Amino acid sequence: MTSDVEHPPVRVWDLPTRAFHWVLAICVIALVVTAKVGGNAMVWHMRLGLVVLALLVFRVVWGLVGGRWSRFASFIYAPGTVLRYLRGDHRPGDHFEVGHSPLGAFSVFALIALLLVQVGTGLISDDEIATTGPLNRFVASATGIAATGWHKGYGQWILLGLVALHIVAIVVYKLRGKNLVTPMITGDKPLPADVPATQDGLANRGLAAVVLAACAALVVWIARQGA
Repeated sequence: MTSDVEHPPVRVWDLPTRAFHWVLAICVIALVVTAKVGGNAMVWHMRLGLVVLALLVFRVVWGLVGGRWSRFASFIYAPGTVLRYLRGDHRPGDHFEVGHSPLGAFSVFALIALLLVQVGTGLISDDEIATTGPLNRFVASATGIAATGWHKGYGQWILLGLVALHIVAIVVYKLRGKNLVTPMITGDKPLPADVPATQDGLANRGLAAVVLAACAALVVWIARQGA
């Protein structure tokens, strides 16, 4: 069996996807810290939540128009394919080791979905003390309070659990000789030469900048609803 070291580097993760990944990771850490500190730090908690919303909307759009391996179409698997993967039945053309494997895809979709729920509940939240989300005035008082309960309770702990599983998976893959961190920094993976590279040129990055600007504008508009 040919080792990864003998394979040439292939661009798998485009720059916009890599930037999204690391900025989101930093924001999530900062959100946890500001939530635990509370008080004046909640101002930054709300601001960071809006940044995360812009990032998530960007990632959803980028999952449709981004580089080859960043598109959802490259890692949405049929149930039968997932079962084959779990059985270790890998066939030519599966490309499980290129972008996201079926389990990795589940992790990505679960994190995006839960983060969207967390941001959504934050937008309509009301802690009955000093902090309300910018969209709280559009919902009933009981709804805002219930959203806050989820946001600070089950939602927070499920999210932390998913993040912990994500980190454990990275460590397990590393122990098995597969480095998932470096490719998300450099964008490249050692892969067979017949594996197609993702698009990561100036046109691709320019499109990402336009999409991100539109997402940021949307989030600014949402933030102003609470003014």
